[in-house]
Amino acid sequence: MAAGVAVGDVVEDFELPDETGTPRRLDGDLLASGPVVLFFYPAALTSGCTLESCRFRDLATSFAEVKATPVGISRDAVPRQKRFADTYGLGFPLLSDPDGAVARRLGARRSYAVGPFLTRRMTFVIDAGRHVLEVIHDEADMHVHADRALEVLRARQS
Repeated sequence: MAAGVAVGDVVEDFELPDETGTPRRLDGDLLASGPVVLFFYPAALTSGCTLESCRFRDLATSFAEVKATPVGISRDAVPRQKRFADTYGLGFPLLSDPDGAVARRLGARRSYAVGPFLTRRMTFVIDAGRHVLEVIHDEADMHVHADRALEVLRARQS
């Protein structure tokens, strides 16, 4: 696996455009209302990424209960992210990381291409202080990312 962040590390602030083209920063913007569940996916509008993203959408109430915001991120351009968000009514930010800089920094970028998929399917649960609470890496189970993130966030509230 590529070098990146691990549980307990502090994530460096970053700024990327969301699906509307609005610049979004991790610190002071995305983390303003609580923890962020930053999930990297290989490509918008593909079957696995749609299943994973829709799972986050379907659990929106549960994420709101733990005051957490899901945030999707991929190499897709802003217009494709917008189409993805609108097609499936996702309701959370989708960030465009076209050169994979943020993915590389966190360890979600492959050093080799698997077809067109340079981005690993990874999720980082990040608290309001930018500390990593959990890293979830599973390329096959499209539900485990949202489900495990919720487990971690609920356990923190107990």
